[in-house]
Amino acid sequence: MKMVQTRAILNYIAAKYNLYGKDQKERAIIDVYVEGTADLMGLIVMYPFLSAKDKEKQLTVIIQKATNRYFPVYEKILKDHAQDFLVGNQFSWADVHLLEAILMVEEKKSSILAEFPQLQAYKARISNIPTIKKFLEPGSQRKPVPDAKYVETVRRVLQMYF
Repeated sequence: MKMVQTRAILNYIAAKYNLYGKDQKERAIIDVYVEGTADLMGLIVMYPFLSAKDKEKQLTVIIQKATNRYFPVYEKILKDHAQDFLVGNQFSWADVHLLEAILMVEEKKSSILAEFPQLQAYKARISNIPTIKKFLEPGSQRKPVPDAKYVETVRRVLQMYF
């Protein structure tokens, strides 16, 4: 099957591999959490392409929003329902997405989870799932933090469209 659009592909994979909840209610909650983390990730994705001055401002925004808006919500969710995973006490796409958001923010500020004990424990738990652990090992398929060569390549490719 050929597909386009990242979100459609991810939804398909999540459903195919039972990572999308047991019913419509759980799917809706998973979607809410995924969209929330996507909003945070959106702040980070453009970061490498900013000027030095704008990077400084954007880093402040990323850290502020992560610590004052996004992470407190997930901290409360994990504390309130006292389960290992975000939805239905079953590993889901929302867990993968939140872990990736945490890792992306930690790449900007390694101590970001210092005041979030639930998220610290959650990150450790999810990171130790064998398939996730393998994926996070050096040399895995997880994309590295964009370096100068990557940024230049993307800029060059996109210039042909503008």
